[in-house]
Amino acid sequence: MKIAGINFDHFHMGDLLRMAYEHPRAEIVGLCDETPERMQAAASNFSIPADRVFTDYRRCLEETKPDIAILCPATARHAEYVEKVAPFGVHILIEKPMAASLADADVMIRAMEATGKTLVINWPLAWYPAHRTAKRLIDEGAIGDVIEVHYYDGNRGPLYHLADKVEVSDAEVRQKKPHSWFYKRASGGGSLLDYLGYGVTLGTWFHNGRAPIEVTTVVDEPAGLEVDEHSVTIARYDCGLSKYETRWGAFTDPWTHQPQPKCGFVIVGDAGTISSYDFEPVVRVQTKTHPAAREIPVDQSQPPNQNPIQYLIHCLETGEPVTGPLSPQLSRIGQQIVDTAVISAREKRTVRLVG
Repeated sequence: MKIAGINFDHFHMGDLLRMAYEHPRAEIVGLCDETPERMQAAASNFSIPADRVFTDYRRCLEETKPDIAILCPATARHAEYVEKVAPFGVHILIEKPMAASLADADVMIRAMEATGKTLVINWPLAWYPAHRTAKRLIDEGAIGDVIEVHYYDGNRGPLYHLADKVEVSDAEVRQKKPHSWFYKRASGGGSLLDYLGYGVTLGTWFHNGRAPIEVTTVVDEPAGLEVDEHSVTIARYDCGLSKYETRWGAFTDPWTHQPQPKCGFVIVGDAGTISSYDFEPVVRVQTKTHPAAREIPVDQSQPPNQNPIQYLIHCLETGEPVTGPLSPQLSRIGQQIVDTAVISAREKRTVRLVG
């Protein structure tokens, strides 16, 4: 599978390209960004020759003819880039969140349906062994029917780390913050748009596709910033309430030291509970027969379910449909919740689910 990486707005491009580089049946055939400096690290890391590095996406696609395009633009440009790239007849993997709005999400879905190619939305949290183990246990009926999902996630902030989780100093963060798209409202910045999609998309997965009836969201209003760094969303379902909280400014990054509150999920069923925290080696399960929480080692991820590149190539080679959080159908429900949350936060009221 020939793969091109187009638009390096989001530093996750480096992580996705590494997955492609390490896949035995994938080849990185091109890199493209309007700013050449942003591609230097990837070109060096993955030995991409100069004649495969482009600043024009059209030339990149025409000359390298990839099977798959990885897109990592700023959130507000997701629909724009999918519409640009889709006519070249490639499968598209776009980094989370799905889009800046439900209308944009629908533009993306229509653009890909017109080509017959596959669209996937990558949610890195969906690959964490703890959360995959939690979903397996839910599907096996370990806690009965899911009635609540509690989510808290984030990190110290989006500028504190680069691809491969390379850390950035406080001084560098202060220097970059005024200029970063992460902190621009027009670019789709803010912790709500960065992290709520994770929670509600995986929450929809845990809820087995159930959508809420209405949403209430509150965001902080940091002095001197256009966007939020903290949001709390309460979603009312026909089975009860679920809570989704996003945070830039956690005391520590969860991949180094779990902050308090811990990042991850607590899932409540009518016959038990599961706590599933990011990067932890166990999930904790309560049931009616074992009300004291038991620690269950997380499942060891195996191909093709270790990362999105593996999974997408597997689906394309076998003809299996894309399912779960990466599917546009499930991600669209997440986008409905995010859109409703944005309206609720702006208007400071409870809002019926849009779309």
